[in-house]
Amino acid sequence: MSKTPSFNLDSCKKLTVQWVSFHATLQRCNLLAEHQNTVVSLSRLGTREALMVVTINVALRARIADVLDKHPDGLSVDRLAEAVNLDKSKITRALRTLCLMGCFKEVERDVFANTRLSLILKSTNNTGCFAELHSRDVPTYAGVLYESMVDEEFSHSHELDKAPRVLAFRKEGMKGNYWEMINDDDEKREAFHRAMLGHNEMMGASAVLHHYPWDNISSVVDIGSGIGTFSTPLAKMFPHLRITNQDLPEVLLEAQNAWEKNAPEALLDGRVEFVPINFFEDVPVVGKDVYYLRNIIHNWQDRDATTILRNIRKVMGPNSRVLIHDCVLLRTVREPGIGTDGLSVAPEPMLPNFGAGTNRSYQMDMSMWLVLNSKERTLDELKILGASVGLVLTQVYDLVETMVMDFRIAQN
Repeated sequence: MSKTPSFNLDSCKKLTVQWVSFHATLQRCNLLAEHQNTVVSLSRLGTREALMVVTINVALRARIADVLDKHPDGLSVDRLAEAVNLDKSKITRALRTLCLMGCFKEVERDVFANTRLSLILKSTNNTGCFAELHSRDVPTYAGVLYESMVDEEFSHSHELDKAPRVLAFRKEGMKGNYWEMINDDDEKREAFHRAMLGHNEMMGASAVLHHYPWDNISSVVDIGSGIGTFSTPLAKMFPHLRITNQDLPEVLLEAQNAWEKNAPEALLDGRVEFVPINFFEDVPVVGKDVYYLRNIIHNWQDRDATTILRNIRKVMGPNSRVLIHDCVLLRTVREPGIGTDGLSVAPEPMLPNFGAGTNRSYQMDMSMWLVLNSKERTLDELKILGASVGLVLTQVYDLVETMVMDFRIAQN
């Protein structure tokens, strides 16, 4: 049986400590500064970030990093503009804006080269694919956020087809929710799956492979498995596991191709199976040890998330468990019992959730709202979801930017 490889989660936490320290300093500055200046600075910060988003989108869509990758010593803006068919003066202004953040560098006047950051924007990079998906569409949805909150039809709805995204596209004469869009478009569906690979790399989601006791179980069902972002490396690291991938039929067709390319030995050994499912209407395969959901529950409002969990509960054995792997929102207010759940708490005067140091979870929460009218949840909210279908939270695995919640059948 495979032994869990070593993985230095402490180094990941050290990077997070540095990030948190930076934002703790920012929070102290905001407390001490003139309030008017702080508000204006924050609004300018939002503008700066928005400009970075759109200039990164230019670089991604023009494949600038791909072109510069062939010229490691730099390429003149004249030749670069010709290669990507964009105006020279405009592309220069966009690149100089990105150079401020270390994304590309001007090695001499009007000559640009890649940096470690800009290499992520290459078309072959999964994280770059996630950045393109986010930078192209999310700003459009954000532009109608307030309007969606006051619109009579959208304001009090938590339905998928009342997301700000739908309102933004309706203005352009387009219809359909997000899942319908990617299911009907092979190119967009492939881009989505690659973006999810990039997102998981960015969030360090693979830490679950190293910090959950996989040696002690024998079977895993990956629900909403996609093309095998989680289950493929799991099968490679723990060859004793029997793995079931469950997703929509059209997704599983792509998944089988991905497995044949990335882990053919698991297919040849018969350790992996593909079973179609609509997790709102069907139950998963029966009686497995682990039912794993990564980035699934956060896609759906409470009613739909409860339906998914209830269908899993119907097929669980006495020793089965449900693993929910998502971002978890930590509250900004100090409440009685804070910290007793084993989660880290920042010292005063910082916000208990480390303030802006945890902004990526809140950014993800906003993205869920804009695109799907769904949300990231607090630990208490996840406990309530579990309890509503007869599950109880038994352990939390804190993986720095995401958490794995281990739910078991509640004993009356």
